[in-house]
Amino acid sequence: MSEQNRPPQEHDKEKEPPESLTLGQVILSALAAMFGVQSEKKLERDFQSGDPASFIMVGIVLVILFILSLIFVVNTVLESAGH
Repeated sequence: MSEQNRPPQEHDKEKEPPESLTLGQVILSALAAMFGVQSEKKLERDFQSGDPASFIMVGIVLVILFILSLIFVVNTVLESAGH
C-alpha cells in the first residue's frame, strides 16, 4: 500500500502538534490538581499541551482567591460570634 493511501495508525497521532488548552481547561485542571482529583488522562494532556506559565498564573490567582475566601469566612464567623 502506498504511503498516501494507508489508513492512519496510532504512531501517526504523535506527529501532530498538540492542541493548546483553553483558559477554562487550565482553570479546571488547576482546581482538580489543588484538590488532588486530577485524572491521569488529563494530567498527560496538560503536560503535552499546556503552557507552564498559564498554569502558574492560574495557580497563583486560585491560591489568592482561596486565602481571601478564608479571611472572609473567619471574619464573618467572628462578627457573628460578637467579637
